[in-house]
Amino acid sequence: MKTKKNNILTLEQFKDNHYGKRGTAKRDKLEAGYENFKIGALLYEARLEKGLTQEELADKVGTTKSYISKIENNIKEVRISTLQKIVETGFGGQLQLSIKL
Repeated sequence: MKTKKNNILTLEQFKDNHYGKRGTAKRDKLEAGYENFKIGALLYEARLEKGLTQEELADKVGTTKSYISKIENNIKEVRISTLQKIVETGFGGQLQLSIKL
């Protein structure tokens, strides 16, 4: 009985094959884009968990509904100072960052 060859790739292998190894321009662009997407998704989830509309969150932080929408939809990058204000003032939370080497 023959067994089929396993052609399943890990996510890292897929990214290596299609975007190059870490440190290449194409791969770095992909990774940076993912981090911005992830921030928007985290803010969206936190906003829903707090039961806030985009407009209510914007009013609490002193910005516009449009700006909140652009961050959540990965159209605009958010500055760390603004992210901190959204998390602390808008959600009553605490922003935690880490650096991995």
